[in-house]
Amino acid sequence: MAINELYETMGLVRMVSVDPAGRAVIEYEARTNQCHSGGVVQGGFVSGWIDAAMAHAVIGKLGDGVVPMTLELKVSFLGPARPGLVIAEGWIIKSGRTTAFVEGSLKDAAGNLLATASSTLMLADRKRVEAAAKAATSS
Repeated sequence: MAINELYETMGLVRMVSVDPAGRAVIEYEARTNQCHSGGVVQGGFVSGWIDAAMAHAVIGKLGDGVVPMTLELKVSFLGPARPGLVIAEGWIIKSGRTTAFVEGSLKDAAGNLLATASSTLMLADRKRVEAAAKAATSS
């Protein structure tokens, strides 16, 4: 799947900010085709939106030569995400040479907190990740 297809599937509206201080804000359009019963967005999308914001916070600080790979992710669902605009935020708590600890949140357009998350990310070298992906698909 190409990156543009992934963004389309996730409902990306825009990258609001990716800050060199280690913060990112991303807007998504939650759609009805992302919902299960009762018009509630499936939790995987909620998790993915926050996960992406946390990863972009790391990229904002460390540059695009790093691929933040999720080692552990904990999401707390505080309220239902429904169709409409949602805002995912991510920020770095602590970062080292090979690992980063990040947190994030998801809010609706009115500012209501829908979910929070914390994650441990492995900081992988982009060239090595891309070479491994290329080798795996060519065999």
